Amino acid sequence: MTPIPDSLLIYAPVPLYEADGGLWLEDQACNGLRLWAANFGKLITMHPVEKGKPPPSWIPLSSSGIDFERVEIVPLPSAYRPDRYWRHYRPVRRRIAELIDRAQYLSFSMGGLFGDWGGVACLEAAQKGRRFAVWTDRVESEVVRMHAANGPTLKGRIRAALMHRPMAWRERAIIRKATVGLFHGAETYAAYAPYARVAETVHDIHLKASDQIPAQALQAKQADVMVGPLRICYLGRADPMKGPDDWLEVLAGLQAAGVDFTATWLGDGERLGAMRERVVQMGLNHQIRLPGFLRDRTAILSALRSSHVFLFCHKTPESPRNLIEALVSGAPIIGYDSLFPRDLIAAHGGGVLTPKHDVAALTAAMVALNGDRARLADLMARAAQDGSAFNDEAVFEHRSELIRKHLG
Repeated sequence: MTPIPDSLLIYAPVPLYEADGGLWLEDQACNGLRLWAANFGKLITMHPVEKGKPPPSWIPLSSSGIDFERVEIVPLPSAYRPDRYWRHYRPVRRRIAELIDRAQYLSFSMGGLFGDWGGVACLEAAQKGRRFAVWTDRVESEVVRMHAANGPTLKGRIRAALMHRPMAWRERAIIRKATVGLFHGAETYAAYAPYARVAETVHDIHLKASDQIPAQALQAKQADVMVGPLRICYLGRADPMKGPDDWLEVLAGLQAAGVDFTATWLGDGERLGAMRERVVQMGLNHQIRLPGFLRDRTAILSALRSSHVFLFCHKTPESPRNLIEALVSGAPIIGYDSLFPRDLIAAHGGGVLTPKHDVAALTAAMVALNGDRARLADLMARAAQDGSAFNDEAVFEHRSELIRKHLG
């Protein structure tokens, strides 16, 4: 079969949902499909399918604005349980093989063990002797390894302990077979580049160029920070890998140091209930807000733009997009040191990084910034400069150019 000219086949693990007689997909994933289609003549995209009520940020494909003349969406069964995975494995692999034959360029997201159809696609492409790219935005096996130590249930910890080593072996085997590894951010690049024939650092964000904080708003924010309570924000899931317990401990340290502050954690997650209980125990329920998930992107950007500090306590090697969103909003990133945030602020220094897992050091850094508001105002300008290079059209164009360069 002759491949469709200028066609790209991808696997994206973001699930489709069957609901109300149609398919639903995350709004940012829909934006990604539109951007891929802007860079290739034809896009074929594979997604696992879930049943039930879609999460809040999912929208009907029928109202997504995707051009279905140029974008073909292929649903695959969700099979993250071993029994479902092996039941579907052969027919799904045959379907993937057919799609590989139709496409000129191949790029697959990889991650996990059972149900990772992206990894299966990589292995099928390698068996066919096709050139392909593998993409990932976090070290999935390391996330599972951490879950083995800190997971909320004994059953989950045992399962994670059994899975994380096979996952790591599989990740490395797939990366070795790929023509090029496209790794989101410096953290993921450092973990996986040693196993790749060719490795490239890429980014995967959905911010528009117009989302950059305007100069006038930045100046007003710098003036505002000189007086009043320190406004602290975080955006992300309340999961152990995000360090919510450390985050609250830092805020308790600020309270003990006499710092006047307000803090907001925007996001849902398994630790949210425990965080709310802890805030009440700390007597800080009038200073710390935990509203849960916020869908409205305008409201999210407004919250980031009004924040003086973006405080984070990330535990695992990943490349979280929320740090970029903070920089774009002129919010200095203050948190645990690792390769990804260090790379983001290397040019202009729009943040302060402290040793990982060291709550005392991070608390001291926050106390020092509160006492030096002029420095904090300067960090806001530096953060905006560091964030100015990031927008969705630029990063998707960059990835598309790399795919053509290495797979053409």
